Amino acid sequence: MPRILGVDIPKGKTAWIALTYIYGIGRTRSEKILREAGVEPMRRVHSLSDEEIARITEIIQRNYRIEGDLRRDVAQNIRRLMEINCYRGLRHKRGLPVRGQKTKTNARTRKGPHGNMLKRKKK
Repeated sequence: MPRILGVDIPKGKTAWIALTYIYGIGRTRSEKILREAGVEPMRRVHSLSDEEIARITEIIQRNYRIEGDLRRDVAQNIRRLMEINCYRGLRHKRGLPVRGQKTKTNARTRKGPHGNMLKRKKK
């Protein structure tokens, strides 16, 4: 498995899909990176040369924030919202949906599983 900036890239996949395994790179950005590096997006990763992988790595390092830096930035932004007690920050604190979704039903991803009532046996 080739490694690009500390992330193992699956070698059986096409290059443009394999780059999306890096946090912060989606499909559009991966196509743009490969176009800039002069690599055919439909080529399999195992057929890429070391020089091509080095070019891709250099382009990503030069132009984009990815992995640890990006995760840190996102976490700092959320922490800032929570500290200033804005509406979005309060929703993050309470573990509720942040972007206006309804919570009477649904929202199970943010709220967690249903809290079932305790059932007691009659004696």
